[in-house]
Amino acid sequence: MLYAAVDGDRFMAVKMGIRNTAGDEKQQAIAVRVKGDRAIFFNCRIDGHQDTLFAQAYRQYYRSCIVSGTVDFIFGDAAAVFQRCVLLVKDPLPGKPGVVTAHGRRDRQQTTGFVLHRTRIVADEALASKSSTVKTFLGRPWKEYSRVIVIESVIDGFVHAQGYMPWEGKNNLGTAFYGEYGNVGDGANITARQEMKGFHVLNKDKSKVFTVERFLNGGEWIPETGTPVRLGLFG
Repeated sequence: MLYAAVDGDRFMAVKMGIRNTAGDEKQQAIAVRVKGDRAIFFNCRIDGHQDTLFAQAYRQYYRSCIVSGTVDFIFGDAAAVFQRCVLLVKDPLPGKPGVVTAHGRRDRQQTTGFVLHRTRIVADEALASKSSTVKTFLGRPWKEYSRVIVIESVIDGFVHAQGYMPWEGKNNLGTAFYGEYGNVGDGANITARQEMKGFHVLNKDKSKVFTVERFLNGGEWIPETGTPVRLGLFG
């Protein structure tokens, strides 16, 4: 299966569209694999189904992008921030859940994770029409110390109240780290999430650790490219 691969540092894509056309029946089908430090995607669209974007390693910044897929469609072990993006969840194959992220941190000391900041998590038309029968989650732990942070974002009501699910056949939610702060939308209610191991209610100060400035040291390399960026929180 052919896909776009980024291995060099300081890669930048602007106004690009990349799609894996294999279809959901092919299951895992990567559209883009990124393994380069200080990679930037601005005003891009990355479309696929399962495993659309392999954010494999190092620091990555996605601004005003659309990423679509069904299961684990943003996965890998990068330190990546998705800011002012739209994450479009498609209708998965029958019997499968929709899952936005599958982060692969293997060690608690790793400084990696996925941060969804001022981003919208929405369903496509097909999924929205049957969201009551298809469960959709913000993430599941691909590896033991998976880390996903959702801050100041819009989470639509099709997302399951639990928010996160264990990896099939494993009980590793307790070692994962899932945090939320300042989100809105019908899917942003954290009442059911608070009972889960691995879920953390973040306050403003703790959320600042996961901003572009502190999580990616973004002030040192993003502004010089001319890419719009919010280094801190919006609120």
